Amino acid sequence: MSLSKQVILITGAGGGLGSAAALALAQQGAEIILLDKSIPKLEQSYDAIVAAGGPEPMLYPFDLAGANEDEYLELAAAVQQRYGSLQGLLHSAVEFSSYTPLAIHKTQDWGHTLNVNLNAAFLLTRVLLPVLQNSDHAAIVFTSDSAARQAKAYLGAYGVSKIALEALAGILADELEAGGKIRVNTLVPGPVNSPLRKKSYPGEDKAALPTPDSLAAVYRYLFGAASLGVTGQIIDAKTFEI
Repeated sequence: MSLSKQVILITGAGGGLGSAAALALAQQGAEIILLDKSIPKLEQSYDAIVAAGGPEPMLYPFDLAGANEDEYLELAAAVQQRYGSLQGLLHSAVEFSSYTPLAIHKTQDWGHTLNVNLNAAFLLTRVLLPVLQNSDHAAIVFTSDSAARQAKAYLGAYGVSKIALEALAGILADELEAGGKIRVNTLVPGPVNSPLRKKSYPGEDKAALPTPDSLAAVYRYLFGAASLGVTGQIIDAKTFEI
């Protein structure tokens, strides 16, 4: 399933699932745009891809929560100018502060979490849609969370953002389906030994969990030819089979 000449932008590409996805897709020949606010982490992902023999990726330091709309438009213009088109967009960046009752949820934490997990995903998708539509086929993948898909106590802004993100993906998939160019799906990774998991379940034995690179096959599927025509779906990595 070669992804040669496919350009895929990945948010949160400096670590966790984002960097694992970047490496997996680059190993199939994709040219990756690595987007994260941490330059050292971006450089680590860059080095891993180059060491594995993947195409040289593009580094784009970017603060999803702090950037204004003009900066998002500048990002889209930079992608358009360098590549002309975009074949994939993976929303992997995530913000989680803590499990918190709504009664004492800090306004700042609420706003920041929604900005990273939901508002940034909307705005980045919106500004990149024209670049994605320059491709014959393109894929947008949002990342949800099996633990946050129901309205459970103490999930706070994180839970709200993930529930809303799935709705955003569904609405977008429905709007774009008639065009036949852009497929939109949501990935539910399940429990994975990632930085987010370490923060949300600090007492858990992480050695028993799958590593982020265990998701390589599902990322290849979602951005590869095998998923052409598949849109508006929620893909659970735990039950995924090609």
